[in-house]
Amino acid sequence: MGISGITVLIVDDEPAIRDSLQDFLEDYEFRVTAVESSEAALDVLVRERHDVLIVDLRLPGISGETLVFEAHKLDPRIKFIIHTGSVDYRLSEELRALGIRPGHMSLKPVTDLEEVVNLITELVNSDG
Repeated sequence: MGISGITVLIVDDEPAIRDSLQDFLEDYEFRVTAVESSEAALDVLVRERHDVLIVDLRLPGISGETLVFEAHKLDPRIKFIIHTGSVDYRLSEELRALGIRPGHMSLKPVTDLEEVVNLITELVNSDG
């Protein structure tokens, strides 16, 4: 699948981070939707399939981790990138059970956005 066919949903409550990541990924021809909350993300996911979710963990309302579980229930094929500002965050066993690995994490602020591009394409093109 070419990059232009990959759909990405960004979920981050910080507008500057959300918008800059969306703009960057669109420059690489990803099809990107960006929302500010888990609730908005679930609304989008009910209507549209996405290949990859980039999820901030600390969100108002429903947490990012809960969003991952709910999104997985809606579509087990979705791949996840955990986008966090917490250097001490460790993946829970429940997230690991969904196939999320430490390499699927992106620490904010992202200093090399091309790493996110590489991670998205790697996730989409992997079998697992």
